[in-house]
Amino acid sequence: MNAAASLATLRSTLAPAAFGRVAVLFGGHNAEREVSLKSGSAVLAALQAAGVDAFGLDVGDDLLQRLASEKIDRAFIALHGRGGEDGSMQGLLECLNIPYTGSGVLASALAMNKLRTKQVWQSLGLPTPRHAVLDSRQSCISAARELDFPLIVKPAHEGSSIGMAKVSSVDALIVAWQAASAYDSHVMVEQWVQGPEFTVAMLRDQILPPIGLGTPHEFYDYDAKYLASDTQYRIPCGLDASKEAELEALAARACSSIGIAGWARVDVMQDRDGQFWLLEVNTSPGMTDHSLVPMAAKAAGLDFQQLVLSILAATVPVRG
Repeated sequence: MNAAASLATLRSTLAPAAFGRVAVLFGGHNAEREVSLKSGSAVLAALQAAGVDAFGLDVGDDLLQRLASEKIDRAFIALHGRGGEDGSMQGLLECLNIPYTGSGVLASALAMNKLRTKQVWQSLGLPTPRHAVLDSRQSCISAARELDFPLIVKPAHEGSSIGMAKVSSVDALIVAWQAASAYDSHVMVEQWVQGPEFTVAMLRDQILPPIGLGTPHEFYDYDAKYLASDTQYRIPCGLDASKEAELEALAARACSSIGIAGWARVDVMQDRDGQFWLLEVNTSPGMTDHSLVPMAAKAAGLDFQQLVLSILAATVPVRG
């Protein structure tokens, strides 16, 4: 990223009053509620400290009434997972003619579904690990034969590594499928990629510095993401210049392929041969004290308040 030119592009030039009254949406009822509460609180505090007329709205059963009754000029979506990151909230806000942060209905819904995202990438020739859909004990046996171990099981619509498990036997695969099914009726399994993990943030069509991840855990799970103190974050990411450029270009194509707008984060693995493999795209990434997008933004020269303002400035009026 060209630091001087990009920083000028990314910084919001709007005065705080120009944003109007901003609702920060957080919480919700899904498995990522606690993370969302932390993200929303951090975003709200940053906006208010910057002088923006912002208030928090914990998404509950009275959401529609609150949205309709409050004066809202823009919405900052700090929701994660289903009900906030899957296109449903985006569609509701469009119906109410409220501009919002991040991607639109289609891109949000597509990115939330790991299986459909992989199918789009495969159709375009983008590298993503081989996979299978699990819906029975027999499908687990068939997937083991087709893909070979080790494998990783994932609920198709969950984030924050919730419901994920690495397995090395058919029996363990069946148990992991049953456990993941408690979170999602759609469960997938994919080939395990042995090697370092990277995450790449996109902000207003600019790629931020990639981050290399390290953890003593089996993989970058919920505990490593939000609770552990021994997770390693490498900025610079540890790749040479040519491989880092390759990683950035791949992340940009991954976002473009599903219509990402505003901001997002792409998760990527690198195998022992140096090949990159796309895992998923997050359209409403975490904004907690352990979160990756704020780290990448800081490396690019944006503090947390500037990052939040930049995301908010990317909202556009909803077309009638």
